[in-house]
Amino acid sequence: MAAQAEYSPGLAGVVAGVSTISDIDIEKSRLIYRGYDVHDIAEQGCFEEAAYLLLLGKLPNRRELDDFKKQLANERSVPDYVYEVMARVPKNAHPMDQLKVGVAALAASDPDYDVDPLNHAANVRKAIRLTAKMGNLVANGWRLAHGDPVVQPHPELDTAANFLYMLRGEKPDEYVAKSIDTSLVLYAEHGYNASTFCARVTVSAVSDIYSGIASAIGTLKGRLHGGANEKAMEMLIEIGTPENAEPYIRGKLERKELIMGFGHREYRISDSRAGIMGEMGKELGRRLGNTKWGDIADICERIMKEEKGLFPNVDFPAAYTYFLLDIPIPLYTPIFAVSRITGWSAHIIEQLDNNRIIRPKCIYEGESLRPYPPLDQR
Repeated sequence: MAAQAEYSPGLAGVVAGVSTISDIDIEKSRLIYRGYDVHDIAEQGCFEEAAYLLLLGKLPNRRELDDFKKQLANERSVPDYVYEVMARVPKNAHPMDQLKVGVAALAASDPDYDVDPLNHAANVRKAIRLTAKMGNLVANGWRLAHGDPVVQPHPELDTAANFLYMLRGEKPDEYVAKSIDTSLVLYAEHGYNASTFCARVTVSAVSDIYSGIASAIGTLKGRLHGGANEKAMEMLIEIGTPENAEPYIRGKLERKELIMGFGHREYRISDSRAGIMGEMGKELGRRLGNTKWGDIADICERIMKEEKGLFPNVDFPAAYTYFLLDIPIPLYTPIFAVSRITGWSAHIIEQLDNNRIIRPKCIYEGESLRPYPPLDQR
């Protein structure tokens, strides 16, 4: 009999690939995109720089960044038939299901639709088109689901500002746009997470990038992956006031209930992204004259550190930042996808550049071989 293979539930600790895209420094709680600390990109750069770095493998110079922004602007428009398909999705559908439909419908309109999925240059072009259009699909998908007309992208606005413009129909101010831009940088890539791995599995069969992204969206919809920022905001709303924060959290801890937005499987200490996003969210609250959510968050963070030694993950401050911007809670996970499209695409390109179909083993624990009984003897 062959030696029994070792089984690791959830593939925990299993090395499933080699990548040059990102690294998580567990000891220093640091996230690195192609050698650059995400903290530096978020503070000094913008989402378009992060996207260029992830998709093209290097930081752009000024001319390259300007050209890339123009390329994104030229690719933002979505064909009318895609909106028509999305508009026919039942109104009770989760926005992630609507987004998945939109991405699948979009595939056939890509100029490189019939190009072999192993073609690197075509995959980069497809990734750029998807990066340009994703915010459009999310913002206008929401509008369509609520009976509002489509808002076409503004040619002079970057990705973050354009998303808010299409969602609301008006230009956001600079700091508001920067708040969204920062979250897009921080959510752009995070290694072999469930949705990224799912995308790589899909395209490893030499399927196309749109199929890989659609499968990643389906995975991100799951409550153990995406949706944490939505649940965190629902908790903050339930808390309601700074005065109620301490008894609420302590009560949950006494009942051994889950506190959303704290701890992360990939970090031993803290999630450095949370610090950046938290500063941005609290400053946004001060500028908008609404510090309540930041005050509640501070109390929650203090108690969780004291009682459990846990720090917030990026979903916690992202939640109240989005809420301060009047972004509907069901859109929090789709915004994650607007950002993560770059990381997903980078991994898809990397997988197809050096492809081998992903086909792990499974340990069978069913019945041993037995005779097949005739139907009238069962």
